Amino acid sequence: MPANGEVGELTEAQAKAELKRLSNVLNQANTDYHRDDAPTISDAEYDALKARNLEIEARFPHLIRGDTPSSRVGSEPSSTFQKIEHSVPMLSLGNAFSQEDVVDFESSIKKYLGLNSERVTYTAEPKIDGLSLSLRYEAGKLVYAATRGDGKTGENVTANAMTLDDVPESLTGAPEVLEVRGEVYMAHADFEQLNQKQADAGAKTFANPRNAAAGSLRQLDPSITAARPLKFFAYAWGSVSEPLSDTQIGAIERLSSLGFATNPLTAVCNSTDEILEHYSRIEEQRATLGYDIDGVVYKVNDLGLQRRLGFRSTTPRWAVAHKFAAELAWTRLEAIDIQVGRTGALSPVARLLPVTVGGVVV
Repeated sequence: MPANGEVGELTEAQAKAELKRLSNVLNQANTDYHRDDAPTISDAEYDALKARNLEIEARFPHLIRGDTPSSRVGSEPSSTFQKIEHSVPMLSLGNAFSQEDVVDFESSIKKYLGLNSERVTYTAEPKIDGLSLSLRYEAGKLVYAATRGDGKTGENVTANAMTLDDVPESLTGAPEVLEVRGEVYMAHADFEQLNQKQADAGAKTFANPRNAAAGSLRQLDPSITAARPLKFFAYAWGSVSEPLSDTQIGAIERLSSLGFATNPLTAVCNSTDEILEHYSRIEEQRATLGYDIDGVVYKVNDLGLQRRLGFRSTTPRWAVAHKFAAELAWTRLEAIDIQVGRTGALSPVARLLPVTVGGVVV
């Protein structure tokens, strides 16, 4: 927690200053992560700062800034790529960090829908730690591929996306218009081989598979992308000329039948208990999946209910990302130095072996 005090103890002046600080830090972190593929803070630190920002805004709503990170999705697309306007915004997801948050998520859904004892079913799927990508098909042909960008405008990476084995250039039996959305990622084994190849060539290595995937897809030379081992999981859609299904799981199965890779760990859950059980199963498999995930995403399965629930400014009401606990890492204390201050005070300074936590070297 920053040294600026507990939210409940902040004065209005302190809250105003803290919101300014958080806005600067979080907006820069968004740019570093989404546009530059070079995160400077860990996911856990980012989530904690964003939660603090939201808490202060809830207590002092009249102090909400025009550049508040709570109303932003991703970051502005890079000027090095052509821009593509998303016909349907690519939004982010709200977060849950505990079982209580998941219970609150379901309670809010039932309250909004005016349901009491009626059962709501959900899908639960791993949250892939990669780069969001939108693929638009018309008459079965891929016409463009775009990154999420700021949610409204993305980067045109069509030529690069067409080099991925998991991205079909044509579809049979698809709606006239179909915008498939998913995540570009890199498997652990492929990441290690790529970094070894980069090191052998004296080239820059990547901090983690997510950075490697994002940096590889966002190349100005598609031949570089083609040489990188990128994969794609489809899990959502944007514009469609006709419904894929009347359920979330049915739509995912339809995408699979069209030739897209979908995550085999996606399951339908009939209660909060089943949701949390599936979360635990996925968490247990996390280290052996062969690719990075940072949580489990829950979505209302009935698409009719999804439409009734609708959206907030940047997130859908019908979905939430249940994040895993903050990653822990061990390092080695290499030395303790003594620094002498201006007043003569002696201060011990620990020298630690650098370690990567959440994709950031600390």
